[in-house]
This record gives sequence, structure tokens and C-alpha cells, in this order.
Amino acid sequence: MAPTHVLRCCQRGLAWIPVIFIAMVVCWSYYAYVVELCIFTITSIGKQVVYLIFFHLSFIMFVWSYWKTVFTKPANPSKEFCLPKAEKERYEKEERPESQQEILWRAATSLPLYTRTGAGAIRYCDRCQVIKPDRCHHCSACDMCVLKMDHHCPWVNNCVGFSNYKFFILFLAYSLLYCLFIAATVLQYFIKFWTNDLQETHSHAKFHVLFLFFVAAMFCISILSLFSYHLWLVGKNRSTIEAFRAPVFRTGSDKNGFSLGFCKNIAQVFGDQKKYWLLPVFTSQGDGLTFPTRLVNVDVEQPTVTLHPEPNKSEVTVSPFSESQNRLLSNEQNTNNMVQHAADNPIKSALTDSTTVSMESES
Repeated sequence: MAPTHVLRCCQRGLAWIPVIFIAMVVCWSYYAYVVELCIFTITSIGKQVVYLIFFHLSFIMFVWSYWKTVFTKPANPSKEFCLPKAEKERYEKEERPESQQEILWRAATSLPLYTRTGAGAIRYCDRCQVIKPDRCHHCSACDMCVLKMDHHCPWVNNCVGFSNYKFFILFLAYSLLYCLFIAATVLQYFIKFWTNDLQETHSHAKFHVLFLFFVAAMFCISILSLFSYHLWLVGKNRSTIEAFRAPVFRTGSDKNGFSLGFCKNIAQVFGDQKKYWLLPVFTSQGDGLTFPTRLVNVDVEQPTVTLHPEPNKSEVTVSPFSESQNRLLSNEQNTNNMVQHAADNPIKSALTDSTTVSMESES
């Protein structure tokens, strides 16, 4: 028991090495740019002031977004996705997978779940002992189920998911901006140092300026590809996991099942208010447990809406969508569907205001 605990502590300690490395590189870049370049190399006071102002703006936003990405705790499934105590005991005692699935199906009837496993079963995590919400996955590095998990990033020693995905995107954006600004402003002095075109009084800064340009250019190239890829994912409303393995709905797998259109996909990550988009503050829509999907309306297993319940059927109150879901669902699409429905069946179109769901009795 003790060796296992010691091994886990060592693993957690080693996981911080990439973060410490990034912190050391950032601290050195700050010294190299502010002291060696702006103070010891640049002679123009006006250029020094302009460079330092824009440098510190990009530096502050970069460090702020990186800090939020690293230290924002991943969001986990709520208690409603845990099996009741009695059902949990029955699940653990059952040896047949079919009987275990029956228990999970009964527990999942009251949960807003639209995705399944590849075999069509309920997604259940034996490690965390919870029914997985849509887009939730278990992270082996964090040893927990993470809502809307994208991936585990060793460079931030954290799992990127619903709670910090916006921060991660901004971290990539501001780190790219930070490196581009350094490379662009250092380039002319890099050339002068390389060609020995500067006075000897500035030769002590030669190493820092040369190495600063190489490091900034190297990080620019690596970050640009990653940033472009995640912007594409945001526009498609997919996570990295969903890009490699399409989510499976009750009607089958669909890589675009959660896509609501480009503008709504962007808003789902960055929020409705554009003035907060560039700030590393949480503005993502929803609760991470439920997500609007364009496939909900055609889901054959969803209850049908009727005005008058038929005999041997019981009425159940419908749980409305959350406010964030209502904002994301397209009103224009619903209007078009109603108009088309009215044209096909004018009698049934008068019943569109019904809020009662009918379900077959199990008698």
C-alpha cells in the first residue's frame, strides 16, 4: 500500500516538470527581451517604450490564460449520474453484462443522455462508478471522468475539458501572439548580431538575442498548427476525442451530431457576449452535462408529444431545456419545421402548443 502511494506521489511530482520548464522559458524570455534587448541593445527611447508596452500586454494575457488553464479544476459529473445505492449494489453483484445493462438502462431513463457506446449500450465508468454524460470521458492521467473532455495536456499538467477549454484556446492564441511579437521585433537585431553589424558595447547581449529569436520562431511554428487545429474543432463543435472517434447516438454515429452551425458553435465555447471572448474568464454556455444536438428531434426513442393521452398511458412532465440550450437551438429551424408540418397536416398543426408526453404503461 505504501509503495503504491509513494509511486503515485512521484508520478504527480514528475507531471509538473513540463509546466516548470515552460515557466522557466517564459521567465528567461522576459529577462532577455526587457533587459538584454530593450535596455542594453535598443538605443531609441521611443522604440523602447513602444516595444515594452506591447510586450507586457501580450505577456500578461499569455501568463493569465496559461495560469487559468493549469489551475482550473476539470468539471466532473454531478451526483444525479451516480447509481442509487441499491442499484449500485445490484450492479456490482451481477455477473452477466446483460443484467448490468438492464440496471443501467433503468437508471438512465431519467437522465438527459443521447450518446451510447459503439455497441449501443449505456456509457458507464466502472472506475468512477457513474453513468457518463454526453461527451464525458474518463482521463487515466487525472483518474476521473471529465465533462466534455478534449484531451490531457502534459504542458499544462491538466485535463482540458468543459471547465477550461476556452482558457486553453486563449492560451494558444496569446502564446502565439507573444512569440510572433518577439520574433518580429527581434529579427532586425538578430540579423545585425549575426552579421556583426552592431557595436561592441552591445556584444554581451548577443547570445540572448540570438537564442531568443530561435526559441520564439520554434514555438511559433509548433503552436500555430495546434492553434489552427483547435479553431477548426471549435467551428465544428467537436472535441479532439470526437474528431478521432465520432460520437454514437441512438440513431447511429455522427461526427456532426453536436454541430449547431458555425456561429452557435463558437458561442457555445466563448459565450454570447463578445466583449468577454478575449478575456480568460469562464463564459462557456451550458453546464457541461447536457448539450444541444441537431439529432434530438429525430431520435426515435424520445417521447412523442401529444395533446390527449390515450388509454393505458400515463402523463409525464417534460423537463425543459436549460437556458443555454434554448439560446443555442435554432429558432429559425423550429419555425421552418412548424410551417412545413402545417402544410402537410393542417389539423395537427393546431396542436403544437402541447406540453404533455405520453408513455406506455408497464402493466
